[in-house]
Parts: sequence; structure tokens; C-alpha cells
Amino acid sequence: MEASRDINRLIEIMAALRTPGTGCPWDLEQNFATIAPYTLEEAYEVADAIARNDLDDLREELGDLLLQVAFHARMAEEQGAFDFGGVVEAITEKLLRRHPHVFGDQRGLSAEAVEGLWQQIKSEEKAAKPKSKDKSETGTLAGVPIGLPALTRALKLQQKAGKVGFDWNDPLAVLAKIREEANEIEADIRSGKRDAASAEVGDLLFAVANLARHLNADPEATLRATNQKFERRFASIERALAARGKTPAQSTLAEMDALWDEAKAAEK
Repeated sequence: MEASRDINRLIEIMAALRTPGTGCPWDLEQNFATIAPYTLEEAYEVADAIARNDLDDLREELGDLLLQVAFHARMAEEQGAFDFGGVVEAITEKLLRRHPHVFGDQRGLSAEAVEGLWQQIKSEEKAAKPKSKDKSETGTLAGVPIGLPALTRALKLQQKAGKVGFDWNDPLAVLAKIREEANEIEADIRSGKRDAASAEVGDLLFAVANLARHLNADPEATLRATNQKFERRFASIERALAARGKTPAQSTLAEMDALWDEAKAAEK
């Protein structure tokens, strides 16, 4: 086979890889559960390429993510469930259905009205689906995937709860909750209850994610930016120490703190 811009070639290659006897032994051993972690990893690598504004890498990572779609679709086709064409058909139907302001007669809507219409259509779609026997799939918080990053899932759970009125109206009230959780952690630590303190950290993180939401910030994106800032400043510390012929392990915390402050000041 040769490379091609035609999506059918990718589908053919995936089918060949999954053909017993002549395909790839590793690919043949996989199932939905074993491939799912790779799907998540590729999605993160797409996000990373975007964050770095590396369009060449983005092109490659989007291909890797598309491969994941083709892989899952092929395994489903082998089970007689659906195929790649079914995936494409489902998403095109959804896009047409959720954009009556583009493909239907509800033209001239504002961005805010479009968002409201989108949510209305999603609710109608949910109501039309067969009811699940699992109550967790039918309540207010239903539909938030377990596999999401914890901060992102916290945000989505809070958004859903907020839509039915279970929410603070003031970010300062959320900040007060953060102080409350921090005080509980401090009390547990002072009492030697480290296991209890560890559990309270989850409550603290949930409250911090809620504050980010009230400030119209994505907690996951905010933390990614902070991670990058930490990496950048720590790299500056390492360079400064290397110029002195030292490594972080050979330096004192006070020395590294001073270099951290210098790196922080240089960014302002």
C-alpha cells in the first residue's frame, strides 16, 4: 500500500492490520479498553501541539488521533456494531440537527442565542434516548464522562449543578469555602490526622476548580499554564546553577529560592 490523502486508504490499512493471520500481532490483541488510554494520550498530544503553536506537529498529532477513531471503528465493525462510515454519518447528522441557524430556518441568531439553542437541542436528544436503568445516567449530573481529567470533570459537574440552582452567586463565597477547606486541612495536620488531611485536599481542589469557573477560567487550562510557568522558571534555576558549576541537588533551598525570585522578576 501507498500513502494517500483519501480517508479510505486509512480504513483499508486499519483493516489489514486487524486481519487475522496476516495482520499485526499487537493490533490484533487490542480491544476497546486497551486502546482507550492511547486515545486519551493522543488527544492530549493534540492539545500540546496547539499550546506550543506547532502546526507541523499538530498535523501529525491529528493524524494519530484520527487513527484512534479508525481503530475503534474497525473493532466495532468486526463485532457487527457500526463502521467508520457510521461514525461519520452520526456526527454529520448531529451537526446538521444542532445547527438549524446554519442549515435550517433559524437564521440571524446571536452567539448567546446559538448556545442556548444548542443546549435545548441536546436536552431534546437526551429525552428522546431510551431511559437507562442506572439512575446515575438519568439525573442532573448524568453524561459527564468518568475518564475526563479530574479538574475538567469537576468543572462540568459544577456547571450542571449550577444550572439547577445549586451554586454560589458570588466568587467571594467560593473563596471563603476554599479558606474553610484549607483550615480543615491545617487542623487535621496539626492533629496528626494525615489521612484525613489527604481526603480534604480533594475537597480543596474541587473548591478551587469552582472558583476558576466563577472567574470564567478553565481550571485545566489554568493549571497547564502554571505547570509551564513552573517548568520555565525551574529551568532558569538550573541554568543559573550550571553557570556556577552546580546542580539543584548540590544547592540549598535558600539559594534556589533566590534564583526563583530572579526568574520571576525577569518575566515581569
